[in-house]
Amino acid sequence: MLPRIPFRILLPFLLLCETCMVPARGEHRPDAPLKSRPPRYGALSVTDGRLTGSDGQPAVLHGVSLGWHNWWPRFYNEKALKNLHKKWKCDIVRAAIGIEPDGGLLNDPGKAEACLETAIRTAIRNGFYIIADWHSHKRHPEEARAFFDEISRKYGHYPHLIYEIFNEPTDDSWPEVKAYAEEIVRTIRANDPDNLVLVGSPHWDQDFHLAADDPLTGPEAGNVLYTVHFYAADHGEYLRERVRYALGRKLPLFVSECAAMEASGDGRLDYAEWKAWEELLSENGMGWVAWSVSDKDETCSMLTPAASSEGPWNDDALQPWGQFVKKRLQALRQPARSVKKRPTTARNR
Repeated sequence: MLPRIPFRILLPFLLLCETCMVPARGEHRPDAPLKSRPPRYGALSVTDGRLTGSDGQPAVLHGVSLGWHNWWPRFYNEKALKNLHKKWKCDIVRAAIGIEPDGGLLNDPGKAEACLETAIRTAIRNGFYIIADWHSHKRHPEEARAFFDEISRKYGHYPHLIYEIFNEPTDDSWPEVKAYAEEIVRTIRANDPDNLVLVGSPHWDQDFHLAADDPLTGPEAGNVLYTVHFYAADHGEYLRERVRYALGRKLPLFVSECAAMEASGDGRLDYAEWKAWEELLSENGMGWVAWSVSDKDETCSMLTPAASSEGPWNDDALQPWGQFVKKRLQALRQPARSVKKRPTTARNR
């Protein structure tokens, strides 16, 4: 006979297994009924180098990025995402699907799929934008093609979905990143002709000035934005000057990851430099997505280890960066305007 294990010992393991590992009945079936609530600005487009909503007016998005799914799957659940949207006032949430590390997509694709589908379907049902982020520092073109082909086929007809095809290239040149981007964009556009695609650049998304001089062209260039990542305590005026240069060249930019501490994700919070970044972005009709909803003992983690997996999170469950971001998001929220729905066509049905 097997020994009896006390429930108090089993409970932590049962809770871990429950979190975004096994889909609820019908939760991740692409054919399951899915009620859709329009996102804040409707279908997004890039117009003359700027992000616009379905009414043609500027669209400014603010939100947060979830931490790496392989390390913080407990926050990839419907209640947590709804709290970020409704309580924190996030227009947009980024699902950082880790690729290479232990537990990442390359060695546990089922876990990655479950976490991402929970995030996407929650966004569609509740009316906020969701970034499907290929959270990698190296190119994996074959796996990335399969990943983006699947999610664009399943969900590309919903305007909520945004594709971030390469989180932060580190050792790749811009010509290498550009060729990779063209390949992945073609894969997405075969299924989804409309939704935004975010393209990274070398050196942790800080060499976007190279893209400004040599952007994507032709069919692959439509509704593409180039990502900017900054950590205010390390990335100051020199990187803001690159933003001005790129915008001057009509390169559409999007801040898909940022924070006020050092680039390591730890160290001091530099609120003066953060303010300078916010002022620049506001002047140019740009928002930001802050890093990250996680509970590690480091400055960039917004939550404490004792925080619940689902929220809502009061200040005692938030680390200083989380308290700051939550208050900024709530302060920035403006009344929503009415938006037009994207017509359903044979191509995007």
